Amino acid sequence: MLLTLILLQGFSHALAANHGSHWTYKGPHGQVHWSDDHLDCGGQAQSPIDIQTKSVRHNPALPPIEPQGYRSPGDGAFTLLNNGHTVEVSLPPSMFLRGLPQTYAAVQLHFHWGSRGQAGGSEHQVNGETFPAELHIVHYNSESYANVSEAKQRVDGLAVLGILIEVGNVANPAYDNILDRLKNIQHPGQKISIPPFDIHELLPGQLGHYFRYNGSLTTPPCSQNVLWTIFRQRARISASQLERLQRGLYSTEVANSLPVPLVDNYRAPQLLNQRVVFSSFPVGPSAYSAGEIVAIVFGTLFGCLSIFLTIHFVVKRIRMKRIREQKDVVFKSSSRRAVSGNSHRP
Repeated sequence: MLLTLILLQGFSHALAANHGSHWTYKGPHGQVHWSDDHLDCGGQAQSPIDIQTKSVRHNPALPPIEPQGYRSPGDGAFTLLNNGHTVEVSLPPSMFLRGLPQTYAAVQLHFHWGSRGQAGGSEHQVNGETFPAELHIVHYNSESYANVSEAKQRVDGLAVLGILIEVGNVANPAYDNILDRLKNIQHPGQKISIPPFDIHELLPGQLGHYFRYNGSLTTPPCSQNVLWTIFRQRARISASQLERLQRGLYSTEVANSLPVPLVDNYRAPQLLNQRVVFSSFPVGPSAYSAGEIVAIVFGTLFGCLSIFLTIHFVVKRIRMKRIREQKDVVFKSSSRRAVSGNSHRP
């Protein structure tokens, strides 16, 4: 009896420990309960956030992001993994970033997305706007720390690039390097080796315009040591590519008779709590989009042309009036002389 009780207690403790390490996005172990087992998840510097551009502070000293080694990541294969929460691609430390306070080496990239027919999927928002998906490229401070295990324990240990993804009319071939292989890693724990490819092609074209703030990992343990860079410009994929991401993976094991699709793996925006979001470009009422700038330029040119033509026609009318007045004076003077001459005739 005592042995049975001990075994049951051991089993219950193991079960509790297992539940403590397990987390999901919804349900009894969902994101609203993360802080029960991971204290940082209830901290004051959490991510993601809703970036309100009216409150963003422009910092002209922020330099463009300069990815190094992204285009030629070496000969070693990447590992593509379904970890039960997302699809993850391992990256070599030969890929790193410049344009940050220190040098940060790449670790991995992963995605967050929604589900078919539902709005949202990105973790970060801009003025309350959500996007179908978001790509995160995780780096560690390789200038100060020997490896990511050491760096993730430090306050300046991690840096993440956030790329908001929207849907366009044309497929993005760079994303097919990942999406075409999802069928081989449908269930948690499954992984395959894939040939290295140009990671730079996953990024938007404009790397000089971004938002910057201090935050956290967006999944447990929610460590508050991440320097976030969220690019202003979005990356684009086609609707069919997004559908493959939304339908390609499961969060349940192969043996599960009721497979659960891996969807809606994004965390809700967190409170900013006195933090400041900086931007590398002017934002707010004084900032305009490219289309608005073009419209303003053409509007200004049209206005100037209208004023010029108005002045031209006014001046022309004044000149014509003066010419007519001069002609009238000459005509009247000639007429008086003619009349005067006739009056002296015999």
